[in-house]
Amino acid sequence: MTKRHVLVALAAAALVLGANSALSAAPNHTLLLETEGFDELGGWVIDTQVMDQMGSPYLMAHGMGRPVADATTKVAFPAAGTYRVLVRTRDWTAPWNVPNPPGRFEVHVGGKALATVFGTKGLAWHWQDGGTVEIADSARNTTVALRDLTGFNGRCDAIVFTSDPAFVPPNEGEAMARWRRDKLGLSDKPEEAGPFDLVVVGGGAAGTCAAVAAARLGVSVALIQDRPVLGGNNSSEVRVHLQGRIHLPPYPALGGVVRELGPQGAGNAQPPEKYEDQRKLDLVRAEPNLKLFLNTRVNAAQMKDKRIVAVLGQDIRTGRRTRFAGKLFADCTGDGNLGFLAGADYRYGREKQAETGEELAPKEADRMVMGTSVQWYSKETKEQTSFPETPWAIQFTDKNYQRATHGEWNWETGFRLDQIEQAEWVRDHGLRAVFGNWAFQKNHAPDKDKYAKRELDWVAYIGGKRESRRLLGDVILRQQDIQGRKEFPDASVTTTWTIDLHYPIQSDQFPDIEFRSRAVHLKIEPYAIPYRCFYSRNIDNLFMAGRNISVTHVALGTVRVMRTLGMVGEVVGMAASICKRHDSSPRQVYSDHLVELKELMLKGVGKLPVPQPPAPPAAPKWLQAAGANLARSAKVTVSGNYKAAQNPASNINDGRVSYSDNALRWVSDEKSPATVELAWDAPQKIGAVRIVSGQAGGKDGPRTPITDFVLQYYDGKDYRDIEGTKTAENASPDWSTRFPAVTTDRLRLVVTKTPGDLARIWEFEVYGPVVGRESPK
Repeated sequence: MTKRHVLVALAAAALVLGANSALSAAPNHTLLLETEGFDELGGWVIDTQVMDQMGSPYLMAHGMGRPVADATTKVAFPAAGTYRVLVRTRDWTAPWNVPNPPGRFEVHVGGKALATVFGTKGLAWHWQDGGTVEIADSARNTTVALRDLTGFNGRCDAIVFTSDPAFVPPNEGEAMARWRRDKLGLSDKPEEAGPFDLVVVGGGAAGTCAAVAAARLGVSVALIQDRPVLGGNNSSEVRVHLQGRIHLPPYPALGGVVRELGPQGAGNAQPPEKYEDQRKLDLVRAEPNLKLFLNTRVNAAQMKDKRIVAVLGQDIRTGRRTRFAGKLFADCTGDGNLGFLAGADYRYGREKQAETGEELAPKEADRMVMGTSVQWYSKETKEQTSFPETPWAIQFTDKNYQRATHGEWNWETGFRLDQIEQAEWVRDHGLRAVFGNWAFQKNHAPDKDKYAKRELDWVAYIGGKRESRRLLGDVILRQQDIQGRKEFPDASVTTTWTIDLHYPIQSDQFPDIEFRSRAVHLKIEPYAIPYRCFYSRNIDNLFMAGRNISVTHVALGTVRVMRTLGMVGEVVGMAASICKRHDSSPRQVYSDHLVELKELMLKGVGKLPVPQPPAPPAAPKWLQAAGANLARSAKVTVSGNYKAAQNPASNINDGRVSYSDNALRWVSDEKSPATVELAWDAPQKIGAVRIVSGQAGGKDGPRTPITDFVLQYYDGKDYRDIEGTKTAENASPDWSTRFPAVTTDRLRLVVTKTPGDLARIWEFEVYGPVVGRESPK
């Protein structure tokens, strides 16, 4: 047992904090147990998301409605006697003033439960009085356990046993931190690590790529992450897939580390192995110039003038602090935590339109941001399963319940809350939505029989954040820079995702407590972000990589996806190597060494060969003589959309064909057949068709083209097959045909078979009769 698990403080009553009585004959004793340091965690999980706000990591019983196994630790009481018990906890549903608090748990000492049930009181974290316990001399060496009673996220930070009848532990800020360090026997002087050339704080996609890139270029790097895994939102703890294209002009070598790091097609809210946590750890640990510090939370910065000298990190399990001295620092925390500690300029929320000139900005500035997702999924079971009633969760009815067996990105909340200071509230509200809806579906929904043989298999307790602080650099990227394709001399990472902004829905049904979102997409052409968005404008040695880079709220909509931000990390690592070589600052890389940075970006640091772009579509020979594409003037109607916002029907006839850009396609829903109808105001004479279908990512070009289909024309009464166009087992992504001319005002493609039951079409081109010697096909 370590001192973190339990420390006995022996002192005269007059010397014990909070004592107000005269000296007693026997000394008073105080024991502090930090739950995150228990010997065995059982089914409890360590939550670190709000330790800066409430003062510590804590244990949480995240059982999805089933009580979790006990967390236990061994304790040696210094003397027999009566001890008061104080437990730091809270009622996590208190913000909503609901009945039957769900986070109930017991404390067991020597196998016997205390009379008090904890987790039932208090809006804020506090020391709940647990009564007293008698410790016999023969039972001074015993076991303390946390016993979960509900499986619904009870939480416990610490337990105090004290023989002092008047003692009250500190509960706020630095006073509590000092007291806890003292009781744990931790030195006020932190251990030293380093010095390092570069200290990267935050081990998501951006931070990991920054650390690896810098290490490969000869920089000594510390990578500090406050979780046991790397990857951030792309880890098995949050389970968001990677988005954004890599290996594009003007620097096709960028993205090499991203490709080594990330799974290629996991999707959202999938089983944990899909996110390949070990792959990320192995990538980092293979670098000799890189030291990895997991389970370490940076919560202080030491400054000299406008430079960071060192950061202090706290070990999540032991509480020990380490000082990381460095010449350069990179804030890859997402929340901009390091920049905030260092006094970096930042913004939170939406800028007003008059300030930025952005079409999508609101008229007035506000603190609304994109929300946090709490993703989840259920699984089928052989037998019927039950789920408890949840009167403390969001209450649903036949009219507003969500018919769902899994929830992805759009189970999103906290748009109008502070995503940092109120992060616990935001995550907890997401849990209330998931559990409340599932309880209604299982117990009360009109179609509850559909869910009888299903049970929750995974619900995230780490929130998937999109937006909070954005640190300000020498350039703040705006919407019109991207859409107007403003050319910056330091153009670097290419962003390809749409300007994708999220807004709450259901405001009429759940005012101010919405938990679902909609995404509004504005297409962009690939655009190179300036390097000057990647360092602080007022902290001289601070880089940033991640969703906290220097962009407006609107511009964040495109740059925030993880493959793009991973490339930002690569560029930051390259810039750090230049700073080391020339003893310069991040700003001087732009002013004095930009040519060198461009050379590194052209070369890249990835170990895999840079993939060559696929060959352009092999258009049919007759296309040169075909004349105008009649489809361009047609109205498009489709049978359905998989994701209409990302792959709309308008893509079908917009004239853009690209084997490498999946965003330019229409994607059907899974219903068969999938149909595409083109309609004109006046009849057209048609004799040739070309269909480009499939998806990017195949070894030699697109894969999964539509396989079985037929073309039909409308004869004024009904649709008829066009002779010779019925196709089976098509394997060509660029399919074309010519046929005897038909005159019609409507043409239809009917797809009856396609891989994955999704028809994926880049372009449906239609031409008049074409005369030529080669085969019509």
